[in-house]
Amino acid sequence: MYNPQLETFLCVAACSSFNKAAEKLYISPPAVIKQINLLEESLGLQLFVRTHRGLALTEAGKSLVQDARYIIQYCKDSVTRAKNAMQKDEEIIRIGTSPMTPAQVLVDLWPKLQEECPNTKFQLVPFDNTPENAREILANLGRNIDVVAGIFDETMLNLRQCAGLEISREPICCAVSIHHKLAKKDRLTVRDLYGEKLMLIRRDWSHYVDLLRDELWKNHPQVQIIDFDFYNMEVFNQCENNNCILMAVPKWQYVHPLLKILPVDWGYTIPYGLLHAPVPSPAVKKFLKTVEKTVKL
Repeated sequence: MYNPQLETFLCVAACSSFNKAAEKLYISPPAVIKQINLLEESLGLQLFVRTHRGLALTEAGKSLVQDARYIIQYCKDSVTRAKNAMQKDEEIIRIGTSPMTPAQVLVDLWPKLQEECPNTKFQLVPFDNTPENAREILANLGRNIDVVAGIFDETMLNLRQCAGLEISREPICCAVSIHHKLAKKDRLTVRDLYGEKLMLIRRDWSHYVDLLRDELWKNHPQVQIIDFDFYNMEVFNQCENNNCILMAVPKWQYVHPLLKILPVDWGYTIPYGLLHAPVPSPAVKKFLKTVEKTVKL
């Protein structure tokens, strides 16, 4: 379906080393180098340059990284759709999952859901949580992925052109490095954040986050707010590496092993639930109604 050399390319790009990539791929370094050379030759592009620190991506390489991830995922999804087409008698709900959008909420509900929908099967579809993938997946829910679990509100739904079923209201918490002085606490107050750098997703992404932001700006200027554009692993790494504090929800407690999520005494919450297509298929619509009924029990 796609050139397998792309996966080798992504591994080398992530490792910045032929030898380290070879270890991960369980092949020899010469084999890795040969695949990269063949890929560069077929594309007519130089993808890497050697530096004293190892390998570095060229501008062409940086561009290809983003597209290669999408190409590989799209091809895998195509195979999944083909397999699903052969299973028309079964109702298969494809659940998109990433570190920031774990499917645990549905796993917890599964025993009750199975009683109501015995013919329904889950299929987990992992994806890279990049801005490009988020836009593509959420704007086309129902094509390759049916539902994604996560935080949302009307602002975000309109921005991403999808709909949402609220399952719970998650308290807005703070994630801190396990080495941060506040990690010793079990619960935080707003005053604990004085003099700290608090990472909040940019204004206009969520009405609920903006309410918190306005409260802090007006009544707690001692808290330094740092904006970011998108929740991904890089943001969690930045929080840990720079000893910052990151707005988070309890459902993300397993995203980063070196971060601890702490409740805060400020009373702010945000909807959490299932994102789906504005007009879901009959099978997905039935599934969503069952989830809604199960949550209310």
